[in-house]
Amino acid sequence: MIATNFSNVRNNFKEVCDRVVHDSDIAIITRKNDENVVLMSQAQYDNLIENLHVRESKSNYEWLKESVQQAEDGKLVNFDVED
Repeated sequence: MIATNFSNVRNNFKEVCDRVVHDSDIAIITRKNDENVVLMSQAQYDNLIENLHVRESKSNYEWLKESVQQAEDGKLVNFDVED
């Protein structure tokens, strides 16, 4: 995680953006009066929103956790997909 001030980001915007995107990093841009900003890649943002959506419904989240546990226990079903 990068924590840097607004002036540094303004002077090095491309480098900060490249680090956020290429290193899957998050930048916290510090500002006066604790009005900080978070900069993240769209891929990270999309993943965060997807996870929030999945966890919004308790039943969906429980179903997902159960499915993961079944996979970890080797309880998988293989099948061929026909064209």
